[in-house]
Amino acid sequence: MPNLGAHVSTVGGLQTAFERAQATTCHVIQIFTKSQRQWNAKPLTAADCANFQAAHRDAGMPPLIAHDSYLINLGSPDDGLWEKSIAAFRVELERCQQLGVGSLVTHPGAHVGSGEAAGLDRVGAALRRLLAEDIGGETQILLEITAGQGTALGHSFEHLARLIELCDGHPRLGICFDTCHGLAAGYDFRTPEGYQTTFDHFDRLIGIDRLRAFHLNDSKNDLGSRVDRHTHIGEGFVGLAGFELIMNDPRFQTIPMALETPKEPDESADIRNLATLRGLRRASVSASPQSEV
Repeated sequence: MPNLGAHVSTVGGLQTAFERAQATTCHVIQIFTKSQRQWNAKPLTAADCANFQAAHRDAGMPPLIAHDSYLINLGSPDDGLWEKSIAAFRVELERCQQLGVGSLVTHPGAHVGSGEAAGLDRVGAALRRLLAEDIGGETQILLEITAGQGTALGHSFEHLARLIELCDGHPRLGICFDTCHGLAAGYDFRTPEGYQTTFDHFDRLIGIDRLRAFHLNDSKNDLGSRVDRHTHIGEGFVGLAGFELIMNDPRFQTIPMALETPKEPDESADIRNLATLRGLRRASVSASPQSEV
């Protein structure tokens, strides 16, 4: 069975994510380690880290993913904002290392009019600097495919492959495939033929081993819309067929998969969406990746 979970609130302290995750039947937990709406973060204390790590152990050590702040733009042509973004991303990586979070997901950024090639070069330069300094230790940096709104970078496998190339194929770099973003960016993985075409293309350009996490979100907008609007599983244009293919692909059975679907006041929406995904799982999955697509 794939590793399924959700983005979980940490209101009341980072360690509270585990209690919420248990109530939601999450086996993967994604969090913000700080407010994603602010540049600054209160430094983590030794007690903060110890409490979080103890709660993680008590929960059975589920895979942990963090998402960085949406304020960060490593592709900015403005030198001041670029340096500020690098400093903020450094803090995000350091916090993951302190807490023992294995992966940090980031949107590659936006070129804000400088052009895609120039924007990708800026992102690559920022990542190279941080990787050369070993910031974050063993924490993986997962570049998330984007929907491609505005001047956003990362909406094609070519963009993501270029960023890995600019970092000399550093082993800490991986990809997070967001199903809403992928569809909005123009990748149609909703039929067996389209699914195979999509992930064969990914494998040729990037390598399937670089695909290290999924965000499972349905899309309010259709193929190629370039609009990032998430909705509940099976209620959008991805539809159940697209998710069924992912859930039954033998290559992805151990890869962390996290919901970022709309929340309700309690955990009922996440519980419902996770149950829907688990219901798509067939009784047996062949060891051959081609047999499922």
